Amino acid sequence: QVQLVESGGGLVEPGGSLRLSCTASGRIVSFSTMGWYRQAPGNERELVAVISGGGTTTYGDSVKGRFTISRDKAYRKVFLEMNSLKPEDTAVYYCYAREGGRYWGQGTQVTVSS
Repeated sequence: QVQLVESGGGLVEPGGSLRLSCTASGRIVSFSTMGWYRQAPGNERELVAVISGGGTTTYGDSVKGRFTISRDKAYRKVFLEMNSLKPEDTAVYYCYAREGGRYWGQGTQVTVSS
């Protein structure tokens, strides 16, 4: 069994910053790819950012230059630094990991509003 647990979501004003964290536990020692997706009400789940074991990163177009993804050396934690947040960044953010299969966290709410 694999569990991904997110933390760090919350309410922030436009222009503010948040840092999301995700910790993996369970039978898989490390993951080849980890990352973040998000889903706003009425929208499909979309890519925010992913990072491979080699450190290659991929970002969704709407967050490039504002968000930064990183991971720990054990490949069991992934982080998302979010800066210059906009109201359109409001969504549930899901942690994602891949190693053989694909795994998802329960999600953490991020709300950007004044």
